[in-house]
Amino acid sequence: MSILVVGATGTLGRQIVRNALDEGFDVKCLVRNFQKASFLREWGAQLVQANLRGPRSLPPCFDDVTAVIDAATARPQDSVYDVDWDGKVNLIKAALEAQVERYVFISILNCEKYPHVPLMNVKHCTEKFLQESGINYTILRPCGFLQGLIGQYAIPVLEKQAIWVMGEAAPIAYMNTQDIARFAVRSLQLPEANKGSFPLAGTRAWGGYELVRLCERLSGEDAKVSTMSLGLLRGVRHFANFFQWGWQFADRLAFAEVSAGSEPLDAEMEKVYSTFGFDQTEITTVEEYLGEYFNRILKKLKELDFESGRESKKKLPF
Repeated sequence: MSILVVGATGTLGRQIVRNALDEGFDVKCLVRNFQKASFLREWGAQLVQANLRGPRSLPPCFDDVTAVIDAATARPQDSVYDVDWDGKVNLIKAALEAQVERYVFISILNCEKYPHVPLMNVKHCTEKFLQESGINYTILRPCGFLQGLIGQYAIPVLEKQAIWVMGEAAPIAYMNTQDIARFAVRSLQLPEANKGSFPLAGTRAWGGYELVRLCERLSGEDAKVSTMSLGLLRGVRHFANFFQWGWQFADRLAFAEVSAGSEPLDAEMEKVYSTFGFDQTEITTVEEYLGEYFNRILKKLKELDFESGRESKKKLPF
């Protein structure tokens, strides 16, 4: 089976490429810039250049492709509607024309519940378009990536910078992108996953203050915490909407309201594990992921301190 991975240079996409190659699949990666994606070629993937907003560039990407895994989403400088709606419609139409056997779409959990949030609304509309297209599909709906916790919590603790926490924020069941990638690649081999939609939630949901305390315990450092209210967030978003330059910024602030809601971003996973043949013990926990990160960083810092001390001794006159 030959797989076309879209969004291959992203946090999740590169893990999908790595896993698919490890499982023996032939992998093509749809990219806009060969230079930025050169590491994928070094791994053994084939690069094909195209742009989701340029429908004429897409058909050649599907030569000898039997399945698509779509993990692409708009970058901060891009419009959500241009990439995540117009671009995905172009991609699905091209996949239909190429008669691919399966289209795996990475969506977001509970996207249908937030029509006022642009990215969530677009993800939900894309799900419906895919379901009505007639193509064989699998929809995966993760809650959030463990990788995002490094920049949001771990690094600020180590650098003694403020961690911004929503006072009313709902807990989120983060999942490692490596685990999400395993579900995505496994779905291609499962008849049970055809025309199905599956939540992907981590082993438990974590609140912001819980994550702060965990980082403090693992690092041995005290965190500086700043609280932002949901009311203030909404005020900033409404203000940004008055100006054209602030529209995309406002869209992303609106998305932040999802994690600041009252309903936890979590889901029951027992049936999903059973369908995909995975066990919960195989899924990376937040404690394991952050624990490994802090162990690695703290060990490196000790090595640097040791090297620095040794160099200082060499400079002493006695």
